[in-house]
Amino acid sequence: MITEIGHFALVLALCVAVLQASLPLYGAARGDGALIAWARPAALAQFLFVAIAFFALMHAYAVSDFSLANVTANSNSTKPLLYKLSGVWSNHEGSMLLWVFILTLFGAAVALFGQNLPPALRARVLAVQAMIGVGFLLFILLTSNPFLRLWPAPADGMGLNPILQDPGLAFHPPWLYLGYVGFSISFCFAIAALIEGRVDPAWARWVRPWTLAAWCALTVGIAMGSWWAYYTLGWGGWWFWDPVENASFMPWLVGTALLHSAVVVEKREALKTWTILLAIIAFSLSLVGTFLVRSGVLTSVHAFASDPLRGVFILLLLSVYTGGALLLFAYSGSLMFKAWTSQTMIELRSRAHDSLLAAAYVRHMPAFCGVGLYGAEGRDWVIYGGYTYLHRPVRMYWPADERELTRTARGFDTLIYTAVPPVE
Repeated sequence: MITEIGHFALVLALCVAVLQASLPLYGAARGDGALIAWARPAALAQFLFVAIAFFALMHAYAVSDFSLANVTANSNSTKPLLYKLSGVWSNHEGSMLLWVFILTLFGAAVALFGQNLPPALRARVLAVQAMIGVGFLLFILLTSNPFLRLWPAPADGMGLNPILQDPGLAFHPPWLYLGYVGFSISFCFAIAALIEGRVDPAWARWVRPWTLAAWCALTVGIAMGSWWAYYTLGWGGWWFWDPVENASFMPWLVGTALLHSAVVVEKREALKTWTILLAIIAFSLSLVGTFLVRSGVLTSVHAFASDPLRGVFILLLLSVYTGGALLLFAYSGSLMFKAWTSQTMIELRSRAHDSLLAAAYVRHMPAFCGVGLYGAEGRDWVIYGGYTYLHRPVRMYWPADERELTRTARGFDTLIYTAVPPVE
């Protein structure tokens, strides 16, 4: 019964999110105070429904309800309670529910603690947050439902992956998601500012605490993940250099630049365009990390899923949110920031932001280039230890019959790619 309540709560959360994404936005455009005021209770209601669903799934793990396929695949009755509960986010479906739970948690926090925000701005922020929620709630309900039943129910489950039976699993993913998803608030503030056509020191003061909270959480998550990976596998299999693990480092770099830019906007009213763009890029890179982990495009010890259909769905969400934000930035930004001078460019390039973005690019883009090369032919990547292994050599660089080749590129660090044939 509790499981059905959790499933129904997800459906109700989707319905509330649709209304929250539309009515307050329309009300802010028309100056309708009643519709603007609707954003706050809608955000709280959406959080309540998602929380009910999340804790219903946790209850199923705690009591070992093996009539749920998700519980059967990731738990068994002999596990300690800590590993039963952490098993909730050890898999794709449960971790996506945690992702949406944290998303609505941040939305509820803005609704509760954003009383100093102008009502129209807060309504737009919460509406954009709800748009993100609509996409991911649809993704869960249509492709990744954690409440699917098994009949007949097995006597016991298959248990949690032994390498994940560690206290690190209980704390590392939630902190990482707090950082990942926390950048959605900065993204929503940026989109709301573009819609309103106003970026000023007050806006920077409002957005900076949320960005700092997300950045601190992501820092803790990355540090905990590095520590967990080191003492679990040692340097011979250090996960910190796994491309999937590094996906969390990209938004951290851009978030660092965003924090500094927000201070410049607040103190000097400069770098406004740059700050808006960094807020968009930071959350977009979080979505890229979500895509890498769940699409199957990279096979890794960190990957949750290898279903291409799920990957296509997330890629569609990434395209809509990031592409739509960049289009709005291109249109509204050109109207808002006409005083773009060469002196601004000189000031921009004198700062460390370019270095942070370049570091993210040099560290990670070769992997994406490889994905593009291999994706067209349907080939796989296998991530092992500190290196990126390919099933076959890249033909545009190496002959197909080479057994092993190494290419080293020097930049901000040394990137090593080793191509090996598939195991027969």
